[in-house]
Amino acid sequence: MFGKQANKAALMVVAIGFVVMFVSGGSRHAIGLVLKPMAEGFGWERSDLGGAVALFLVITALCMYFSGYLADRISVRAVLGGGFLVSAFGIGLMALVSEPWHAYLLYGVAFAAGNGVASVIPIGVMVSRQFPDKVGTANSVAISGMGLGQLMIISALTGVLIATGWDSVFLWLGLINLLMVPVILWLIREKPSASGQQSGLVGEGLSLREAMKTHHFWLLTGMYAFCGFHDFFASTHVVAFALDQGVSPLLAGNLLAFMGLAGLIGVISAGAWSDRFGPVSATLICHTVRVAVFALILLNKDTLSVIAFALIFGFTFWITAPLAVVFVRNAFGARHVGTISGLITCIHHMCGGLGAWLGAASYDSTGKYDIAFIVMLVTANAAVLLTVSLRAGDRQPTTVS
Repeated sequence: MFGKQANKAALMVVAIGFVVMFVSGGSRHAIGLVLKPMAEGFGWERSDLGGAVALFLVITALCMYFSGYLADRISVRAVLGGGFLVSAFGIGLMALVSEPWHAYLLYGVAFAAGNGVASVIPIGVMVSRQFPDKVGTANSVAISGMGLGQLMIISALTGVLIATGWDSVFLWLGLINLLMVPVILWLIREKPSASGQQSGLVGEGLSLREAMKTHHFWLLTGMYAFCGFHDFFASTHVVAFALDQGVSPLLAGNLLAFMGLAGLIGVISAGAWSDRFGPVSATLICHTVRVAVFALILLNKDTLSVIAFALIFGFTFWITAPLAVVFVRNAFGARHVGTISGLITCIHHMCGGLGAWLGAASYDSTGKYDIAFIVMLVTANAAVLLTVSLRAGDRQPTTVS
């Protein structure tokens, strides 16, 4: 799969990235599993937790930018280890919440900061240094851990939720994140002073300020903004939406898990496709499929359609994640790939927070998600247009006058 670059050290980097994304990705989507029982148990509105998710995504986004900045300059080992330590504190103490502001502080700030640091950005930087010619495939395999983590962790936590309640879900997540700290410190071996020069692949490239003067940067950022808007609306609300349509709690909880399995297939396929045909075509397929599934669920909300929506959307869920590094390196060079891709991913997640909040606000005001689905359909079409524009400017990004 990786060709001649697949030496032992390089494969270990991919394996480490996979494990990090397995835990980080599985942990971040657990809030969708407990959204309905938590809100009903405390007598809260869904927008109370939707607001915490929105804050989570804003803080995560900001921390992703800084984690990319730090990954370009210092030890990835320190960045990831510190991130998991903070994550464990934030998500574990969620078991003790009793007021909405507790969720805002612990999930929306503490867990968000740790999860944003221990994220796809430092993994992308680490992997891209080892696989200059197969970065799409290698990064996709590493990031596919998010899909498998979502499948296995959410499936296990669905059983925990049914057996012992939502508070146990958070206790287990805290323990899992805490155990990642010694794993990171043991497996990642690097010299901090050399992290920015590893494999001699940093090379030349535009700075963030220079990249922001190009039209290509803003097309790319806009496309990722819409992508995040859809991603976190779906992951936050798909279980609650399925329950509203009469889907059984066990099946509804496992829908979120099997979205992860579908995403695993999608992300690995997209990475291999990107290495062969470029990242634009894989991204165009992603957004075109989303147009179709948002239209489907607006037309039909029976159980079969809900399942189809979850699985097909799930297939697209991780497609653009490994491609951010590819887009940035192709357009702006490798020297500041962590910083530039970190900022783009930051905006992606901030707009994801808006999507999560919109879903909750739509439901609270109308008792259903139809308005949110209409907005998602419109913005999915806009994402298609932006991706087509990226294809037109893919080779020579033009400068903003």
